[in-house]
Amino acid sequence: MKNKQLWINHIKGLCICLVVIYHSVITFYPHLTSLQSGLPEYIAKSWIYLNLYLAPFRMPVFFFISGFLITRYIESVKWRDCVDKRLWNIFYVLLLWGVLQWLGISLINQWLAPELVRNPTSNAAYSETLLQFATSMAKASTSLWYLYALLLYFVVFKSLRRYKVPVIVMLLAVNVIISFVPLPWWGMNSVVRNMCYYGLGAWFGLQLMEWMKTTRFRQHPLICAAIALLSVALYLVNVPVVISVVSIFVILKLFYLLDSWRESRSDAFLNIVGSNTIAIYTTHRIIIEALSLFMIGQIKSGQISDPLLLVVLLVYPFVSLGICTLSGLGFRKLSRALFGDMFFSPPAKLIPAPSSH
Repeated sequence: MKNKQLWINHIKGLCICLVVIYHSVITFYPHLTSLQSGLPEYIAKSWIYLNLYLAPFRMPVFFFISGFLITRYIESVKWRDCVDKRLWNIFYVLLLWGVLQWLGISLINQWLAPELVRNPTSNAAYSETLLQFATSMAKASTSLWYLYALLLYFVVFKSLRRYKVPVIVMLLAVNVIISFVPLPWWGMNSVVRNMCYYGLGAWFGLQLMEWMKTTRFRQHPLICAAIALLSVALYLVNVPVVISVVSIFVILKLFYLLDSWRESRSDAFLNIVGSNTIAIYTTHRIIIEALSLFMIGQIKSGQISDPLLLVVLLVYPFVSLGICTLSGLGFRKLSRALFGDMFFSPPAKLIPAPSSH
């Protein structure tokens, strides 16, 4: 990636960090609210609510960037080459890590919390049979739903690129509707809700990026204030699409200005993380399951003193993020060194051979 584009990679790094923190919170703190009272309960609930409020700022910009980075494939690359270089790679990683997460998380639950009752249809990783696993994966009820979405989005937006404006308007409307009438499957609900952001990046990303770079928002304080108030008001009545779109441009502008002030470095933490989002995304859910169940077990058994418990509750998401990030980066290096990176890209002999015609 050219140095002038590193700031975009930094945004990807921020997004995957927020995803890891999100999963760290939802697998840990809800189990503690009924066990603890007083300050520990307050801290646990604070993390849960903070996690909810971060939702409009996490996945929308992630999908916008994901769409923006494949604009060339959407607009000009032939379908055959897209299947070989884009769709097959993502499908391979989705299927492989769907199975690995299922096996890994099932073993971890049996080992650390055999008494814990899981809903086998809530997540493919908790499936009890192969049919349940296949059904959950088909409904995007998997922690890997982001990869599922990338596959679906690419096909949709490449197929419908002649109808950009009406399709985007329809998807923005669907985003609003689904806030009040959600789909029965949480994974598919997330896939449909975030489709408009990917489309904005894939179809209009170049124009919107240029507009973001040249617009001086502080020259229009009243307009900016009005948009900010409107977006917050709509968010409070369960219409987050406006604040999500606004957050995309605020985050893009912030990172662009930071890059203009101090040029982004290739060895910066966010750039390294942003360059390995798939490795961290696929591995972190297994690690988080083990961490959360181990810590919950320690807390339940009284192995952690009250002062130490407060420290754990305050910093757990950040410690989890550090462990998951280092583990993901380490496993990616191991995959490359020992297995030809087969855990994150299809082995050469499995890649469909291009047609000779």
